Order: sequence, then C-alpha cells, then structure tokens
Amino acid sequence: MQDPNEDTEWNDILRAKGIIPPKKEKEITEDDVINLVEQTVREKRNGEKKDMVDMSLDELDELEDEEDERVLEEYRRRRIAELKEQSRKDVFGEVIEISGQDFVNQINKAGQGVWVVLLLYKQGIQVCALLNEYLNNLARKFPATKFVKSISTTCIPNYPDSNLPTIFIYHEGDMKHQFIGPRLFSLTTTQNEFEWMLGQAGAVKTNIKENPKPKARDVLFDNLLSNMQ
Repeated sequence: MQDPNEDTEWNDILRAKGIIPPKKEKEITEDDVINLVEQTVREKRNGEKKDMVDMSLDELDELEDEEDERVLEEYRRRRIAELKEQSRKDVFGEVIEISGQDFVNQINKAGQGVWVVLLLYKQGIQVCALLNEYLNNLARKFPATKFVKSISTTCIPNYPDSNLPTIFIYHEGDMKHQFIGPRLFSLTTTQNEFEWMLGQAGAVKTNIKENPKPKARDVLFDNLLSNMQ
C-alpha cells in the first residue's frame, strides 16, 4: 500500500478530494533544533568572513585597532582593580612602638590576612640598633606588612638580653616563626639578608629569591628554617 504521507502527485489529488487525510506535519526534534542553530552560526561566520574579504586595508586596520582597544581596556580595568586591592592592604608603612599592654590589639588583633613582624630590642645593643634601622627601611618598602618593635622587658618581663635581638613573625594573630639572637644576627648581617629571611617566612613579598648570605655563614639559618617548616 502506498504511504499516504509521501509527497506524490497522486497523493495530492487524493488529499484534495478528501479521500486520504492531510499530510502529517513532521515533529521537530531536539536534533533538528541543534542543527538549525549550528547552521545559523555557520552562516553568520561565513557572512563575517565575506565582509572581511570585502574590507579595504584601512577598514581592516580600524577593526584591528578596535580589538586592541578592547584588550587594553580589559587590561586597564584589571590593573585598576589590582591597584585598588593593593592600596587597601598598604595601610602601614612605618614601625610602631608598643608596650606589653598593646600586644593583643596590635598583634593578635592585627586583622585578617595581616603579617606582623615584631622586633624585641634594648638600647645599647649594637645589633639591635642595626635591625631597628633595617626595620624602618623595610616598613616603608612593604607597607602591607605591619612592623612593630618593643623594648624586650617592656613587652615580656624578664626577657633575657642574651636572646636579643629577637624577631617574632605573626600571621592573623598566630606566631609562625621566631628568629632569636646572636645565633642568627650580627653586625655583618645585611638588610638584603634580613629581607630574605622575612620573605622565606612569608612576612613580605620580596624579589630576593636566593639567600644573599655567604655560604660560610648560612648553614645555621638554613637548619633553623628547615626545622620551622
């Protein structure tokens, strides 16, 4: 029997006379929709390609300039966001002198994400004076890090002078590292060495990637640092 849905001249005559029912409309499937969308995208792309083929050199240069402007604008937008975020963090920039009473507010409650470098020192000890100078320089260089100093016995009663200078490093109120006394610091310690130590501890984002301390003097520090990690 002939299929009444076939597109034939005879079936058209029979439909016209009402002998067979009208042709059923084909049901649109999900695949049909996907194929239609893909075809539309292909036609659009082909149209764009033809348009570009017909463009003059000046028109092509203008199109390229517009694309460059979009890229530069996106870079500018991201850079501004980065600078705003950095300026939000760069809130310190100087060394703060504290007493034992200030410890909790200045260190334990320094804030979310804040690194704190605390120097315990005493007047009259040359190495303490040296690190105090370095601390002032690094506070200006790394304003996102909070640099604090305190006379040792003012901050911690009966703290021994033999442990000076001492550096305590905190992050979000928790102590992360401690560098204690003449075992690590001397009058030959340079600012770059000190900065590198703080960078290794995570307190500052230094560009010094390798230990600048001469090999003859760096074994003890490396051992201490490895034990802390």
